[in-house]
Parts: sequence; C-alpha cells; structure tokens
Amino acid sequence: MNTPTLKTERLVLRKFTEQDMEALFLILRDKEVNRFLPWYPLKDLEETRQFYEERYALNYAQPQGYVYAICLKEDDFPIGYINVDMEEAHDLGYGLRKEFWHRGITTEAAKAIIEQVKKDGLPYITATHDKNNPRSGNVMKKLGMKYCYSYEEQWQPKNFPVIFRMYQLNFDGNTDFVYRKYWNDSENHFVEEL
Repeated sequence: MNTPTLKTERLVLRKFTEQDMEALFLILRDKEVNRFLPWYPLKDLEETRQFYEERYALNYAQPQGYVYAICLKEDDFPIGYINVDMEEAHDLGYGLRKEFWHRGITTEAAKAIIEQVKKDGLPYITATHDKNNPRSGNVMKKLGMKYCYSYEEQWQPKNFPVIFRMYQLNFDGNTDFVYRKYWNDSENHFVEEL
C-alpha cells in the first residue's frame, strides 16, 4: 500500500523523489509560506536534501504513509505538500507555494487524501492551525472538519508561544470522540466561540 498515487481533476499527489529537490526548495525557502510552519525557511539545496531524507525518505520506508507532493497534472512539478501522519493524532498538514494560493488547490488535495485514509481504515484525522492563520481554518471547515478546542504551545524550534485551534474529522461513526492529547499537554486550553 505505502503511499498510493492519487489523482484529482487538476492534481497528481505522489511521492517526492530525489529529482524534486529544487521544487521542494522553492516551497520551503519562502518566508511567507513558512510563517505558520514549525521550521525556518530553508537556505539551500543541501538543507532541502536533509529535510527530504528526514521527512520524506524515512516515511516512504514505512508500510503505511500519506506524505505527498502536490503537483499540477499538466507538468507533474511539485508546488506544495500534504500529509496525514501515522502518529496517534493522524495530523493533516499542508503547505503550498504562494503563487498558487486562493485557487482551492489545498482543499482539492486534502479531499483526495481524506478519501484515501478513510478507505484505508483510519478512524479520524486532526489538524491544527495558528489562530493568526484563519485561512488554514477555512480549509479545515471546507473539508467538513469540526473545531474542538484551542491550546497554547511553545513552538519549536522557533521558541515562541502559539495559540492553536484543533479541528477533527471522525470516520468511524464515533461522533463524540475528541482527540485530547494537545488539550491535556497544555496548561492553557479553552474552547472559543468561532
């Protein structure tokens, strides 16, 4: 099974490969794209290659994984990434080069990955966004995810406090289940009126 290629109307979601380092660098070097991500913008292809080894190559060696390059069908060139991790949270994460923002690309890619994880039997997914990045929350809402709670975390390696909003989508019919680890790990947690 291990990361099946997914296709949508406009997109191909596939594994990153060694040939994608320049494309990955274009995504990960941008300050604006990385503003709400836990890592700093990457400086060069060497850092990009290391990021690829740690975040992608290791993941692709696992028996089950959902870590994708988002490519436009017409050129198969990565313009972003999307993933659902296989840790307990099943966290949905994504990033897209800013020249492709506001076209529904992230939502389209996320719908495809959600269909796949649901089909493969994951019971739920979660996603979090910095409260200062409400557009990411809008993507989560479009996917049918429900806001559950907010919590504060000292963000590493950037080392400053962030209020995150946690969204969840359950697939197993257990509508009452809420993933509580972030809530339990944070001294400052609360439910906002959104």
